[in-house]
Amino acid sequence: MTIRLGSEVADALARGAAVVALESTLLAHGLPAPRNREVAEQIEDVVRAMGAVPATIAVLGGVRTVGLTPEELDHVCDPVRSLMKLSYRDLGSAAARGLDGATTVASTAAIAHRAGISVFATGGLGGVHRDAGRSWDVSADLHVLSSTPLAVVCSGVKSILDIGATLELLETLCIPVVGFGADAFPAFYLRDSGFQVPWRADSAEQVAADARAHWDVVGAASALVVANPVPAEAELDREMHDAALTAGLRRLAEGGVRGKAVTPALLEHLHRTTGGESLRTNEALVLANAALAAQIAFSLQVIRR
Repeated sequence: MTIRLGSEVADALARGAAVVALESTLLAHGLPAPRNREVAEQIEDVVRAMGAVPATIAVLGGVRTVGLTPEELDHVCDPVRSLMKLSYRDLGSAAARGLDGATTVASTAAIAHRAGISVFATGGLGGVHRDAGRSWDVSADLHVLSSTPLAVVCSGVKSILDIGATLELLETLCIPVVGFGADAFPAFYLRDSGFQVPWRADSAEQVAADARAHWDVVGAASALVVANPVPAEAELDREMHDAALTAGLRRLAEGGVRGKAVTPALLEHLHRTTGGESLRTNEALVLANAALAAQIAFSLQVIRR
């Protein structure tokens, strides 16, 4: 399956410059139009402002594309086109059929690593769903990250998931978790999930050193998860969050919503019941994660030189 590098990304990788991978599912499925296109540009601008090169990833015409042009970003963000959501398992069929698709954390991570990129910024990881004991609903993100050496900057996992079980599975898969400037694992909209992180780092240089030692000294093949809490001023009000989540979970149970439909239904409920505050929090944390990822990417390049 072919990988096509955008000219800016190809040049950066050839020079040994810092590059940050970015997913496209957030743009195609996570944010409404036209705001998604505005945020896409803001994320890339933040990465560049920190001295790194952004590499937004999608599948276009069946080709894994790393570093989208402005026109390709328009295409991904166009709600009329309604791009498929492609996880790692879907990449082969999308290639064989020449389809367009937005990449999830799992597929973005796999493509980024194959392209030679070591740092990836996203909003939140997928994880273990609350009813996983019955449904076996566990995100492919965790499985892919267990064998993909990337530093993945995220704001933890969404509070709609079973966070405790997700952290246990990360440990089982030997994926280290480092809290950035925090001892608590974040819950996406909230800075503190109530669970602790095993390691803390207070600088991008420390994260880069951890990542380098994990891969080059220990010889591990898994990702390093960097849990970066949402900026304090953008955190969703906890009472509002808890009330909206409780009501949303109840409505889904009453409506018999299951499987892949759960997450988008709950996120839409949160957006509606918080008056759009959840989306604003989402945007703020994604931008903060992109900025941190760029700093880590630069620090990694310094170490490697």
